[in-house]
Amino acid sequence: MGTRLAHNTEIVSAPGTSGGLIRDFIRPAVRAIPFGIAERVGLRRVSLAPGDEESGVASRWTAAEGRLDISIATLGRRHHDIAMELLVCVGQALWEELHEAERRAWWLLLDVEIESDFKGEIDEQALREKSALLRGRVSARSSRRLERYGQAAFAGTVAEYIHSLWHDVHVRKGPDYLPAPCVERRLRLISRWYPPNRGYRLFGRWL
Repeated sequence: MGTRLAHNTEIVSAPGTSGGLIRDFIRPAVRAIPFGIAERVGLRRVSLAPGDEESGVASRWTAAEGRLDISIATLGRRHHDIAMELLVCVGQALWEELHEAERRAWWLLLDVEIESDFKGEIDEQALREKSALLRGRVSARSSRRLERYGQAAFAGTVAEYIHSLWHDVHVRKGPDYLPAPCVERRLRLISRWYPPNRGYRLFGRWL
């Protein structure tokens, strides 16, 4: 059945989909998406279905004529992870719509981080792409690997930005994660481009 979320987004769920998933995770996550982001990507539909666990495909999205449709696989996954996958898809779609000045500022930020020899990243996908990029001299010169890393790091950061607006978050520590000051710089950059909606605040309780 279908219903409406914030930003006039339709959600379509397969029979048997947990009401708690939609009520406690998908709905508040979509509501927290800044209007500027929702308008830029044209978020229109979110589909939830069990999916094929063997395929390993967690999500798909398509964007055409200013309309973004996202499909998320739910089988065997935690509700919070499903909502975060949705936000990562929004970040991936936003990457494709960045203005030249925004993209340039993002690359400059990543360049500073790499020059500072920070090994960690915002999430697992970005960490995999960063490790692949920095594996050796040949890979470090690959424009394809660089683009993949930039996109993954941006999508993960956008997801974490919206996540931090949605509810209190904890900064994860360890060699695989970015230091808190790096995370803060990224989130502040995104928030300047796409300010929180009324009633939301960045770093309200950022633990």
